[in-house]
Amino acid sequence: MKKILLTLAAALVLFTSCEGPQGPPGLDGINILGQTFERTVNFQFNSNSNLQQVSLSIESPLRLFESDIVLVYRLENEFPDVWGMLPQNFFLANGDIIQYVYNYSIEGSFLFSVNLFIDGNFNLNTLGSAFTQNQTFRFVVVPSDFATTSGVNVHDYHAVMSALNLN
Repeated sequence: MKKILLTLAAALVLFTSCEGPQGPPGLDGINILGQTFERTVNFQFNSNSNLQQVSLSIESPLRLFESDIVLVYRLENEFPDVWGMLPQNFFLANGDIIQYVYNYSIEGSFLFSVNLFIDGNFNLNTLGSAFTQNQTFRFVVVPSDFATTSGVNVHDYHAVMSALNLN
């Protein structure tokens, strides 16, 4: 009986201390570094496109990558700060509708451009200054991995800022 227990104990030690082939290496720690920029702009009417628009070039202190994503938020209310993510719609009198929209491109290692537009279903040359002048926007540059895998609601400006530890 002692021999059987001794053999089982030796086999147990032998099998638990064996190593198999090494598995694939794991991922290094993820370093998510986001950036935020704020600009106050005045839109200009473009009669060729019937859009109100403004174009910005923004320099970044950190390196940008083609895969980075630019999220844009418009300041809706100053006290407290309420930010709405673009695109953003407004339904006006007589069935008129406007929409703030944007596009962006990474122009270089430290430069990106953003085009902001106000589109609508009427002649936007008549759009009041409350929608076109002194409009404040925040541009949040995030790595694409963060935007697609973090589970953060990117429509909530404060959730994005908190997740990226930005002020």
